[in-house]
Amino acid sequence: MTAPQLIRGYEVVIGLETHAQLSTASKIFSGSSTAFGAAPNTQASAVDLALPGTLPVMNRGAVERAIRLGLAVGARIAEHSIFARKNYFYPDLPKGYQISQYELPIVQGGAVEFLLDGELRSVRLTRAHLEEDAGKSLHEDFHGQSGIDLNRAGTPLLEIVSEPDMRSSKEAVEYAKALHALVVWLGICDGNMQEGSFRCDANVSVRKPGAPFGTRREIKNLNSFRFLQQAIDAEVQWQIDRVEDGLAIEQATVLFDPDTGETRAMRSKEDAHDYRYFPDPDLPPLAVAPAWVERVKAQMPELPRVMAQRFERQDALPAYDAAMMTQSLAFARYYEAARDACGQPKLVANWLMGEVSRRLNAEEREIDAAPVPAKTLAALIARIADGTISNAGAKQVFEALWSEGANDVDAVIESKGLKQMSDTGELERLLDEVIAANAKSVEEFRAGKEKAFNALVGQAMKATKGKANPGLVNELLRKKLGAG
Repeated sequence: MTAPQLIRGYEVVIGLETHAQLSTASKIFSGSSTAFGAAPNTQASAVDLALPGTLPVMNRGAVERAIRLGLAVGARIAEHSIFARKNYFYPDLPKGYQISQYELPIVQGGAVEFLLDGELRSVRLTRAHLEEDAGKSLHEDFHGQSGIDLNRAGTPLLEIVSEPDMRSSKEAVEYAKALHALVVWLGICDGNMQEGSFRCDANVSVRKPGAPFGTRREIKNLNSFRFLQQAIDAEVQWQIDRVEDGLAIEQATVLFDPDTGETRAMRSKEDAHDYRYFPDPDLPPLAVAPAWVERVKAQMPELPRVMAQRFERQDALPAYDAAMMTQSLAFARYYEAARDACGQPKLVANWLMGEVSRRLNAEEREIDAAPVPAKTLAALIARIADGTISNAGAKQVFEALWSEGANDVDAVIESKGLKQMSDTGELERLLDEVIAANAKSVEEFRAGKEKAFNALVGQAMKATKGKANPGLVNELLRKKLGAG
């Protein structure tokens, strides 16, 4: 592993706590809907409102999703786990406590693997535990007061806690992206960061290399990868400035302001004892029998790392390409469909990592919203492979497919006159003319100057207006010059 990058002589230490909203139709302890976007307080039942006499009932689907995550990261699934009351008082927390897990979580240990600058990294997980979400305080639409929307109260969350293994904001972002891709891949979370389905808290500290961990500050509720990186970078600079000025870092919870690019303290950071955790008397211990775990395992999709290894083995893809093809389940399915349709795995991977990804990123689209279907891309790649069009011509065809609504590859090639000249007899006639008109270059090539050959190829391509098959031009030209 490469040595950690130092910032102004300090090592950065980062751990993430990630809240993934589980993809159940109903809440974790009630039958209320979890659908996003309903009018305020229309999806809050008597249980969610904590009315007297109501009791929580565990959502089996939430437990199964936690098991699925645990299996995917190689964690231990606890046969018995305990729900606890986390006591704090806030207007959007109707019970005055949050039902969570503390001493005995359902998922213990495990690790998340990802690529960082082409190197395989692994971040250890401490735990993943089930809990309910709080409601939401509304400030924007009220003058001098706040509104409370309890639609989110009771929404099932899986809080995934990492060890402090990350040493840069870039590494933290790559870990978060890998975890995001995994929970979406497993179908346990829709991953919609704009709707709050996947959000991160970053614990950040700095230290001199080899020194004990510094005092950490927790940056709350980061709902985009860009903000996660900006917030960590801003917090690191703030902490280093403070240490360099001889001032102490105080443990605190902070917020990131994307408008100013700064973090600001919200409150002093609580420790576990401040929450007065104790087992929830309304919920019995959660029992997960080994047979249940085995049933969930049997229904698991092929995991990204396993699929990537299969692509390396079956399709002869390099490790990096295989990892990129499995960046999401939708991306992998697109790759497989295009590969199966044209039989050119490496070319398909090149196009997906190149032109397709470039356009997706520029337009902020996901692969399943690409205007070029997998089979259409495969048809284009097939025409490159059989020599019908050049790579340059293929990019013109791709542009028509992506931006102009075209869907027939052969029709675009024909209409734009992009078909390569592969008629050997016609090419030989043109090459004879090129050789006759460039005697100096011919003489230099025969004297051992390879650049002269490239000049002759350039003249040949110019004579054919770029339509000649470059491979065929090279082959015929070398033969004519006695070098084939």
